[in-house]
Amino acid sequence: MSPNALIPSHRKPRRPSASSRALRAGVTGGFLTLAVTGATVPANAAEKPVSETQEMPTITTALATSAARSADTAEQVAFNYERQALQDSAFSHAAKAAEKHKAEAVKKAKAEAKKKAEKARKAEEAAEARASRSSERSTLSAPSSSTATGSTATLVSFLKAQLGKAYVLGSSGPSSYDCSGLTQAAFSQIGIDLPRVSQDQSTQGTQVGLDNLQVGDILYWGSAGSAYHVGVYIGDGKFIGAQNSSTGIVERPLDYDMPTGAVRVL
Repeated sequence: MSPNALIPSHRKPRRPSASSRALRAGVTGGFLTLAVTGATVPANAAEKPVSETQEMPTITTALATSAARSADTAEQVAFNYERQALQDSAFSHAAKAAEKHKAEAVKKAKAEAKKKAEKARKAEEAAEARASRSSERSTLSAPSSSTATGSTATLVSFLKAQLGKAYVLGSSGPSSYDCSGLTQAAFSQIGIDLPRVSQDQSTQGTQVGLDNLQVGDILYWGSAGSAYHVGVYIGDGKFIGAQNSSTGIVERPLDYDMPTGAVRVL
């Protein structure tokens, strides 16, 4: 051992160079620490610690989480606003489209109703016109219904009174008749004037079907306007007519000599 080993040294500690500086940074205990080492100080300044520490708050985990949540919230709010705007726009378009379709449907319904009303009006006018024509024909060609029964009975009574008389071509009675002469004489008894010949008598009044005959209808053989024979329907499927020179004036069933058609003047 050296004899100077136990002698305390009186040498002052070495001071750092005035020009040397060191910046040290680190996170200690949750704070940002800046340490400046070897700062130049005046010779008469009091001794300071080797390092000076300035502590600054750092971004903690809770603060970072809060900031992230705020960002998420802001993004969600923006998304909600955008979604609501899109929904409002869609609803607006849908409402406008529905209103347009409704207006078109109402317009179409009105047009259809007008068309139907016009069709019904025309049908009603046509029915009234037919009824008017029928009424006019009835007024011109036949007496009233209350008189028709009596007139028909008079007509049939006259025809039956002529049964058995001779058929003579061109004769109009009272002792003999041809077919059209007999019908002309019979209808004159009830105040109806008929043309003299069969062709003209077959176009008088209204044409009727053989399945809808009434007493007093004029039957004709041949075609309307060119008939060659006539007779009078007296009911029960029978007629009276001046048939020919062999038979004279007779009463016969329809199937004895089925007529071609019939006209109604009563």
